[in-house]
Amino acid sequence: MKRFNKLYNLINERKTLLGVGPMSLNCVNAAINISNKNNIPIILIASRRQIDDKIFGGGYVNNWNTKDYVDYINKRDKKKNIFLARDHGGPWQNNQEILKKYSTKKALESAKLSFKSDINNNFEIIHIDTCIDIEKKINFNNSFDRLCELYEFCHEYAKKKKKEIIFEIGTEEQSGSTNTPNELEETLKKFYKFCDKNKYQRPKFVVIQSGTRVAEMKNIGSFESPLRIENELPVEIQLPKMLEICKKYDIFMKEHNADYLNNDSLEWHPKLGIHSANVAPEFGVTETKSLVYILKKANLDIYLDEFLELSYSSNKWKKWMLPNSKANDVEKAIIAGHYVFSDHKFVNLKKKLIKILAKKNINLEKYLEKEITKSILRYLKSFRLINKI
Repeated sequence: MKRFNKLYNLINERKTLLGVGPMSLNCVNAAINISNKNNIPIILIASRRQIDDKIFGGGYVNNWNTKDYVDYINKRDKKKNIFLARDHGGPWQNNQEILKKYSTKKALESAKLSFKSDINNNFEIIHIDTCIDIEKKINFNNSFDRLCELYEFCHEYAKKKKKEIIFEIGTEEQSGSTNTPNELEETLKKFYKFCDKNKYQRPKFVVIQSGTRVAEMKNIGSFESPLRIENELPVEIQLPKMLEICKKYDIFMKEHNADYLNNDSLEWHPKLGIHSANVAPEFGVTETKSLVYILKKANLDIYLDEFLELSYSSNKWKKWMLPNSKANDVEKAIIAGHYVFSDHKFVNLKKKLIKILAKKNINLEKYLEKEITKSILRYLKSFRLINKI
């Protein structure tokens, strides 16, 4: 498909593609506007918790379901540089499947319904992630078998609907360390055998653990670690080996969790030849921090406390915490902030804030989008996708 050449050409020019998590309405608007203004591709990577089909109740981002989300983007993406991607599609990747304790069979069927909606709504990149199992500790063989089942389903359904999509595969959870070359080679060899036997197109991206992992409001992986980690090759030695295997198998590397890396680390991405990287929580935290800052500056402490209480009470910060964390309640609320942007209590609060701040000549939505824009531009510049900010 010629459209995908927009992505492949950038990779061949030693640039790193950016996947942006659609953390909020303002985040989606920022990505679209940057893409239109600079005429560059940006991949929007929606997890099932963020955006899902209406049969699953949609997602936490702007209360959109899959169709609403796609329709909104299509109306605003004037230069058609936004690529819609499903991030972490698979069983138990939607809260409903976990809360209702779906069996393996039911969780796989549920994932298929979600993928079906993605394909119907013209998602172009699909990441199949089978690293979660709420019934037992997942092992490679179980994860691999489920990957094959879902890959077959998506391939056949896309073919039936005459839709061209590309696949991203990844069978294990991000640990903050790195894969070994042997693990990667064995996975690709085995999966290519499955694809070739069934005459399925091979995947275009593979998730590689590159020493990145997000916790709280920082990257705690080994990518930036000044210390050598026992029984693990340093990233600068390990990654070139992995990229050589990618070259051998004609597949692109996808890094997840590049959030909060410093500029020097980000600038190493295209130098090392990392093909694509995802960033999500950082953009949500950027918007939340910006909201907190403007409310403090405008002396709107009563409303700020109301927001922080709502955010903290959501408990959405819990999954991001380090063991024995020293984060205070305000920091926890900031981590969880973007999860409550679509809560009706916050929506009503925000309407008040927009009116109050307008009287002080502050356009709240424009301010928040501008701050997210700065955050996204930092990655685009470091990844050589734009020349200057």
